[in-house]
Amino acid sequence: MSVPAQAPNGNKLAARRLGLDTHDELVVITRRDSPVCRSEGFSAHARVRLKNGRRNIIATLYQVDSALIGLDELGLSESAWKRLGVAEGDLVHISHPQPVASLSAVRGRIYGKRLDRAQMHATINDIAAGRYADVHLAMFLSSMAARDPDDDELTDMIQAMVDVGERLEWPRDVIVDKHCVGGLPGNRTTPLVVSIVAAHDLWMPKTSSRAITSPAGTADTVETITRVDLDIPTLRSVVRAHGGCMAWGGAMRLSPVDDTLIRVERLMDIDAEGQMVASVLSKKVAAGATHLVLDVPVGETAKVRSQHDAERLAGRLETVGARFGMKVRVLITDGRQPVGRGIGPALEAHDVLAVLANADEQPKDLRARSVLLAGALLELAGVAEAGEGGPMAENALASGLARQRFEAICRAQGGLREPPVATETHDMPSAHGGVVRRFDNRRLAQVAKLAGAPGAPAAGVYLHARLGDRVERGQALYTIHAESRGELAYAREYAETNGIVTVGGEA
Repeated sequence: MSVPAQAPNGNKLAARRLGLDTHDELVVITRRDSPVCRSEGFSAHARVRLKNGRRNIIATLYQVDSALIGLDELGLSESAWKRLGVAEGDLVHISHPQPVASLSAVRGRIYGKRLDRAQMHATINDIAAGRYADVHLAMFLSSMAARDPDDDELTDMIQAMVDVGERLEWPRDVIVDKHCVGGLPGNRTTPLVVSIVAAHDLWMPKTSSRAITSPAGTADTVETITRVDLDIPTLRSVVRAHGGCMAWGGAMRLSPVDDTLIRVERLMDIDAEGQMVASVLSKKVAAGATHLVLDVPVGETAKVRSQHDAERLAGRLETVGARFGMKVRVLITDGRQPVGRGIGPALEAHDVLAVLANADEQPKDLRARSVLLAGALLELAGVAEAGEGGPMAENALASGLARQRFEAICRAQGGLREPPVATETHDMPSAHGGVVRRFDNRRLAQVAKLAGAPGAPAAGVYLHARLGDRVERGQALYTIHAESRGELAYAREYAETNGIVTVGGEA
């Protein structure tokens, strides 16, 4: 009987960096005929434990038959490489992992058993440690979507998500923040709200995400103007000096489990209410917010589809937020069409700068929504009396105070620059005359992504028409912007074959 050859270093293989982007999924690749894999019985898609000194992770194993990897090597994804902290050629011990005990509680939840506090914390800790494969994450998310968590379970989940990451503390009793639950292209109110409330001497340490499935996240947009990858000491310094910041949250581990869950949630195409509440509030609690205004757009192609759903979500956000000592005000807004003219990082940045400059061509709807949200924050924080927040916010824009504060924040974050402009454009005309009746937000966002956004910062869509506008046959409804002719062609083909903007009769 033949015995599998033993690797010269026992169960240790030399680390190789493959430059493989798997987002935050931890992946290791070996040869199928690796002596270590054969002796240990490892097969593709197995979960394996990797140890380098004091650091260890659990990763998903994939195997190759080619010479991409040597018999004495293991290849690591970027996320695994960084988490394990290895250098090229370091010996990594590979072994079978211990069973993940919290998975039994998650299985039980599928069949109706709630997670108690200890079980929820164990589950979130295991997710944060990378012990859950994507299939396990999907199982957890499915259990939470099929059987909505009650407020106690949700509170435990949020607390656990906060505990496994960094938490910002501030020497002030009032720290304000805002958030939009999403689903609308454009809607880049954050830079404007930060500038307005900071101009009124409130502190707003705003951390935002990059795009996951949208044409631009707030961090992508702001990055076309200034630096966003701030560490925590720099963030603190900017806020202390200027009252606000506009930073990428991924650089500072605020509720890091949320990013992991969102990635898998997007692949599953689910947006469960409980998970949405946990996602929003865990980030805000971790950032140290005490007063929070939430924008919940409602529309048939927005994330929240009905007034009833919006009111129920608002109630849960306010109730659960109060358990963390947070004052929450939810504004239910119109989600039938994009907010602003630009969709894509640089185009949205140009909109923001136009509002701050009080330019004639500024998007009035973006200005109005920013004033609404900033005004609500000023009132919630006690800076303005009821009904006075809006006029105070508008005055900060009109007087130029908001622009001055915005520019000061940008300089403190690393400098102020002009957003790029696309080299390729194409107007999409109306097929006939009539009144603009409907925007398909999701398909419009898809056009912007096919044009290259957010990876190509200047790419996206610029709108020329709004709901209720009268347009003539051949009049441009929107313009596609791209940084290459190929991407422009892809976006144009999709736009021509899908109903993006509906134009009808006078009715």
